[in-house]
Amino acid sequence: MHIVLHEPEIPQNTGNIARTCAATGAKLHLIEPLGFSIDEKALKRAGLDYWHLLDVKTYKNFEEFLEKNNYPKIYMATTKSQHTHVDVKYDEDSYIMFGKESAGIPEEILVKYPDTCVRIPMIPEARSLNLSNSVAVILYEALRQTDFKLLQTEGALHRLHW
Repeated sequence: MHIVLHEPEIPQNTGNIARTCAATGAKLHLIEPLGFSIDEKALKRAGLDYWHLLDVKTYKNFEEFLEKNNYPKIYMATTKSQHTHVDVKYDEDSYIMFGKESAGIPEEILVKYPDTCVRIPMIPEARSLNLSNSVAVILYEALRQTDFKLLQTEGALHRLHW
């Protein structure tokens, strides 16, 4: 799985997303400009000690991202979609893109992807969910659809037994 952040602005959100990517084996793609330095303490702190598990790449712009990834099929997470995030079929190599916190993915990009735009259902009065929560919701649906390949799905108690 691939999580793509288009011009993220808030380091804590990106740090939380980085931790989710590290815990799931998803690759993280960051499209500049970023609203923070990749070395910022808040970004590192939110990811805690998971940075060594993270595969992260940065790009100067959306066009460079497309070129360096061979123009992949991209699911666009947006509140403007007619399809929900569970209406589509993800595969193990899906790219899922999210826009910046203040404005989402630019409409100039969205109009090129009408069939792969997805939304998370919510009440009409809500503008959007937090970016890191949105990534987790959609990423875990995509992972569920691909049977959580390579992920541990069972746990054990520390002191007692089931």
